Amino acid sequence: MTNAFPDEAHPITWPEGFKAAASFTFDVDAESCTIAHDPTSTRRMSLMSHQSYGPRIAVPRLLKILERQEIKGTFFIPGFTAESYPDVVCRIVDGGHEVAHHGYLHEPMQGIDAATEASYLDRGLEALAKVAGVRPVGYRAPWWELNWHSPALLADRGFLYDSSLLDGDAPYRMGVAQDDSRDIDSRDIVEIPVDWALDDWEQYAFYPGVTGSGVIESPAKVLEMWTLEAEAHHTQGSCFVLTNHPFISGRPSKAVALEQLIERVKAMDGMWVTTMERIAEHTKSTVNEIHSHARIEIPSYPGAGANFKPARVLETTRN
Repeated sequence: MTNAFPDEAHPITWPEGFKAAASFTFDVDAESCTIAHDPTSTRRMSLMSHQSYGPRIAVPRLLKILERQEIKGTFFIPGFTAESYPDVVCRIVDGGHEVAHHGYLHEPMQGIDAATEASYLDRGLEALAKVAGVRPVGYRAPWWELNWHSPALLADRGFLYDSSLLDGDAPYRMGVAQDDSRDIDSRDIVEIPVDWALDDWEQYAFYPGVTGSGVIESPAKVLEMWTLEAEAHHTQGSCFVLTNHPFISGRPSKAVALEQLIERVKAMDGMWVTTMERIAEHTKSTVNEIHSHARIEIPSYPGAGANFKPARVLETTRN
């Protein structure tokens, strides 16, 4: 394979003996994502059965794959899923896998106010604590939709990392303040970026009247695409993060392809296959640069133009 080019904006070195990282993650949405999209979907028995396939059939299958491959995964679980399927969540925990936060009812996040978002976070935390006795350190916003106030809400609750943004190939530390002045809020959390090309939703998801184009890709094609992505991340020394939904990638042929991918990624020399928590801990302890994000402000529209505030490295600190 030809050489890939590293993410120069987010330089990182990996633990001794490793030159890149990979994490296999699972969003255990179950019924929550369809209910959040349309509460009347609960009347559709077939649709509900499609979603319940995830925790009931797919998660046990995926856990066996991870056990056979001797790796640990990260499971992003909405609070409602935990309350609905407590035995499944406990089985994930008992398997030594990481449980992370994914909203309460996979709520739409775009444009909501901070108080509303805080209530979703707190209710999800309460559910995961009650069901499985866990306090997650990781968060993934439903539909990967962060708001500008989200990082501070996460820091307030002691989260170590987020995995919702799409502006890098490697993890980095991001400033909570989202402002040029570190005097406002000097805290930061780790961001582990994601990529729509590494999400099974775009490849396989289809349900009439709910989502998808009706074209369900061949697992052989998806395996090829994801292998190429993993090879490129490995070559450039970055972080391969795969997002799977059990009700999609836990289906028979897709699960077979996923295990084949895991085998290929494990075989890459110096590839650190681990949980998001461990990647975040390493990033927090070794990366010194703290980043802000570009902001675009439009005072009025149309005709007023726009103000662009570029992304910056806010400061360099020693841990």
